[in-house]
Amino acid sequence: MKTNKFEKLGLAGEPVPITESGGIAVPHHKGRAFLAYIMPLVALAAALAIQLTSAATIEHDAISEVVISLVAAALLLGTVFIVLHHAEALATELREPFGTLLLTIAVTIIEVSIIVSIMLHGTANPYLAREAVFSVVMIVCTGLVGTCLTLGALRNYEQDLKQQGTSAFLAVLLTLAVLILILPNFTLAAVPGAFSALQLVFVSSLSLLLYCAFLFMQMVRHRRYFIDENAEHHRERAQPDRSPLEIALHSICLVAGLLAVVILAKRVAAGVEDGLKALQIEQGDAIVGALIAFLVLLPEALVAIRAAMRNELQRALNVALGSALATIGLTIPTVATISLLTGTELILGLGGGDMVLLAMTLTLSIISFGTGRTTVLTGIVHLVVFVAYLLLIAIP
Repeated sequence: MKTNKFEKLGLAGEPVPITESGGIAVPHHKGRAFLAYIMPLVALAAALAIQLTSAATIEHDAISEVVISLVAAALLLGTVFIVLHHAEALATELREPFGTLLLTIAVTIIEVSIIVSIMLHGTANPYLAREAVFSVVMIVCTGLVGTCLTLGALRNYEQDLKQQGTSAFLAVLLTLAVLILILPNFTLAAVPGAFSALQLVFVSSLSLLLYCAFLFMQMVRHRRYFIDENAEHHRERAQPDRSPLEIALHSICLVAGLLAVVILAKRVAAGVEDGLKALQIEQGDAIVGALIAFLVLLPEALVAIRAAMRNELQRALNVALGSALATIGLTIPTVATISLLTGTELILGLGGGDMVLLAMTLTLSIISFGTGRTTVLTGIVHLVVFVAYLLLIAIP
């Protein structure tokens, strides 16, 4: 950090130091930095305590269950923001698209852990993976994308995106969604909605290979298709210089925060599932799937919305669509492996109404991003489909 005759003046007329690259150097608050580093460890310790308490107690009264669930939910939301802080700090060091990939992989690990743990929680639930994956695709492609497009356009009037990169996202997403969520309804080797063991291995392998091929394109072969020039410009102007020690601390805190989120989300989702079963709610699987999707997408959603508000639409889409793609490409092979090893039934085929919503959502996404420019209307249309999705969960 340096100061020179070109120093910028603050509100009080005093010079503000600038970095070597010309950006404003943000003052380092030791108290806040200490809290940011210590909170993930505190959250992880609290999450482990909640988990051990729940495991050690055989019977719970209703009040105790509610109190534990509320504490876990409050701690979960706070931990998500901590994870977001450390993930963004590391993302600025890695540059795009590696920074976005880091957050995407981290969130996918959370989702896989939650789905597998709840699948094996009590009576096996063959529909949970389907509902969670479908909910992620719908929340991302309608709710999150709609919010990013609407807020971004309200602030920046119109926003540009890179058609090559966005088209690649949508092509792979469309292929995987149809193969995994629609095709099982039309196969004959197993019960409707399910694959046979051989089909499940084949489709899971294709999903993983296709996702790896996409990553090679995004990370190596065609990186320029996914790089947002606005994001790179802002990074060069405002990024604080971080030491290797700070990077290591951010990494440790990110891992600790993610572990805490996994444990807490599992506790919250399992509690909600048990409560819905006790109340005999018909749409229990859909509600739990949507809850899991919301919990695991919260860090990425905040990153994407912030990026869109800064007129970094391509980075926002990288985060949003990347999470949906990773959910199918990585979660399904993992869940399929667990299903085959444990002999648990796995139903992946969607119902008729959900197939219509999925087809409309994917078609709308292709049309919305086909021109390379978005407006407020584009975002509102996505949000309308999202509201319809929520309505059908509440009133099937």
